[in-house]
Amino acid sequence: MKNTAPANGRARACGSGGETGYAGAMSGAGGEHRRGDGDAPPPVAVVRPPAPGRFVFASPHSGLFLPDDFAPDPALAAASLHSAGDARVDRLIAPGAAAGAVLVLGQWSRAYVDLNRAPDDLDPVLVANAPGPASPRAAAGYGVIPRLTGDGRPLYARRLSLAEADARLARVHAPYHAALAAEMAAAHARRGEAVLVDWHSMPARATGSPGVRGPDVVLGDRHGAACDAALTRRLRRAFEALGWRVALNRPYAGGWSTQLWGRPAEGFHAIQIELNRALYWDEAAGRPGPGWERAARGVARVIAGLLEAGDGTEKKPRPGARP
Repeated sequence: MKNTAPANGRARACGSGGETGYAGAMSGAGGEHRRGDGDAPPPVAVVRPPAPGRFVFASPHSGLFLPDDFAPDPALAAASLHSAGDARVDRLIAPGAAAGAVLVLGQWSRAYVDLNRAPDDLDPVLVANAPGPASPRAAAGYGVIPRLTGDGRPLYARRLSLAEADARLARVHAPYHAALAAEMAAAHARRGEAVLVDWHSMPARATGSPGVRGPDVVLGDRHGAACDAALTRRLRRAFEALGWRVALNRPYAGGWSTQLWGRPAEGFHAIQIELNRALYWDEAAGRPGPGWERAARGVARVIAGLLEAGDGTEKKPRPGARP
């Protein structure tokens, strides 16, 4: 992909379908759940700042587009259909581009393909002739092609063929991860390190219990294996400074992207951030809640602190390099 930073210094977005304006890369414009191949966006949008550094911000689950071949159970309500998605997280992290982070944004719905799963994480209950055995996550209905909605309802009244599953992965999963890999490699080439911050949201019910408030943020660094501990500490302090409760690795230690890119010894760091939707989203109504503005300001403050001085931290020399 070519670099699309314009001469006027404003971040621009591009995808395999061509260049779009910055705001156009944000999913859910107007709040609609888009359907139909006639207006299909590219599966991934990349927003590059004029002077990118080492940070890559990803939002794999904010997309809403569903193609014609999805064919879910017709009795399924739209709210249930998108209940596993990370509503508006791409908009919450948008300030990152102005501060030097590259944004990699999935634009298709998680119900169609889950971009934070390995491509071979297929569910044999859903996909006929899928090679087994299934992972525990796929067996539970949440493989790379989900069988269940986020609120536990069956997505389909049918099974998918293996050819259909492979076509989805080639159409959506492969381009997204090719774009993410290209941006991580470019950041590493620029600065000697690349840092992936993989942004997600979690339903309030996932971390709390009746009458008990759960964490507002869960940081997942694969129990310390995926990034420098200083990055985890810095993010924890930043979120706690907002008065938000922060948990580490439980119940989310980091998904496939964090596992794939969390290789600190090679100069690739990764951390997953889960934001409690209760901070900003009315899950019952499917729209921003009364805390939206406060949450957006809070996330922007965390991002500004992380990316201060344009890139967050001093460049580290590679092993064997001269000081």
